Amino acid sequence: MASSATPATGPSGEFRHPGNRLGLPKDGPGSVATWGRRVLALVIDWLIAGLIASALTGRPMWAGGNNYSLMHTTAFFAMSAILAGLVGSTIGHRLCGLRVAPVRDSTTYPGPPGLLAGIVRSLLICLVIPAVVYDRERRGLHDLAAKTVVVRR
Repeated sequence: MASSATPATGPSGEFRHPGNRLGLPKDGPGSVATWGRRVLALVIDWLIAGLIASALTGRPMWAGGNNYSLMHTTAFFAMSAILAGLVGSTIGHRLCGLRVAPVRDSTTYPGPPGLLAGIVRSLLICLVIPAVVYDRERRGLHDLAAKTVVVRR
């Protein structure tokens, strides 16, 4: 005699897609950003910070050096912390159609996450490791610490 219980064949109600537990849609505006868009936004921001550092140090981006590297990282940190925290997106995020949304009590909110969240997030991104360790919601340790998530506009 066959059992009346059917085996689970799909994802559980807890995890259907990245962002499901935060009440975010699977696709379209408000959905969790893909890795491709996030990496492209990061590269754009890093290049812009390099241009700023070049202008301030008088050295081209490809010349490198200790003073240039420190200025490049400082420019990236400041730009990322201020823009992500107070505006909700960096220049790279804007160009890639992304924004940083605050998460409170497993719910995302419109508007920017705030300067403190921007600082925490940017500091951890500059350390690299927290940004590459992430959960199934596509939130890196920097997003978890800042209580943010990167979503599509």
